[in-house]
Amino acid sequence: MRLVVAISGASGVGLGLKFIRYLPQNIDVHLIVSKNAKIVEQFEQNRVTLHDSSDIAASISSGSFRVDATAIIPCSMNTLAKIACGISDNLVTRVAAVAIKEQKKLLLAPREMPFSAIALENMQKLAALGVVIAPPVIAYYSEAKTIDEMERFIIGKWYDVLGIEHNLFKRWS
Repeated sequence: MRLVVAISGASGVGLGLKFIRYLPQNIDVHLIVSKNAKIVEQFEQNRVTLHDSSDIAASISSGSFRVDATAIIPCSMNTLAKIACGISDNLVTRVAAVAIKEQKKLLLAPREMPFSAIALENMQKLAALGVVIAPPVIAYYSEAKTIDEMERFIIGKWYDVLGIEHNLFKRWS
């Protein structure tokens, strides 16, 4: 599987980092980090290809590159609004536009709350296009006892949406 992961904004970067850390080794990861998420040094791994967010001509910006799915975790409200309006002014918003155009799985994890009416309208518009809107919401039924367990549950739910096998949480039997 070839997966694009973008980390936009500065708040919630830890979830984006864990999302990448827990990925199975057989997934080809292409990472975009916004200027506000200065965490590049943590991705010196062979399976992660790092792309500059200003490189609008990067390989992953083309539908012919054949990406299976794209996840933007966290997704700032600014990035979400640009995607909803079709603005492709950086690599993050460009790969999202390509995912929508190519009808590929696109998962956005909006990170701010409460949501404004404008943000909700943007989310509804994108959801109607098939984009998965999946903010990191606490699920009490998961019976998590620690923050790490809750984060693993949230990341596992994102993996489920993207079709990535995992054992990050105990499933209901």
